[in-house]
Amino acid sequence: MTQTTYTPPAPGRPIGVAIIAFLLGLYGLLTFLGGLLVLVLTNYGLVLGGTYLFGLSASLTGVVLVFLGLIELGVSIGLWHLRTWALVLAVLVLLFDLARPIVNIALGKGVGSSVLGFIVAVILLIYLLAVRRHFR
Repeated sequence: MTQTTYTPPAPGRPIGVAIIAFLLGLYGLLTFLGGLLVLVLTNYGLVLGGTYLFGLSASLTGVVLVFLGLIELGVSIGLWHLRTWALVLAVLVLLFDLARPIVNIALGKGVGSSVLGFIVAVILLIYLLAVRRHFR
């Protein structure tokens, strides 16, 4: 008689990671589209034969927004596919998000929103660290 061994199923994508990846992807898409819109509007005057509507700083802002949007989209795809590099980037961003409210509270600026941002960042950081075994 042959004996079969039980192998547990591979762990799936935790629902929280799927939600975070989806929301980050949506945010990244909106950031990317917003950056494109800023670039189009700042250069709209050049197309009509005029000058920049908002100047060089607005064009640079558009480029930065497009770049950040692409990075956010990449990280969201990495989180969706449970890649370790995406987890590391998400944790680094959350650590930065933890430092920012502390500085704002110390400076007395936006205390209410800073406390809420701090709490959300702590919850997300704890959650991502708790499910890190699912990442490969």
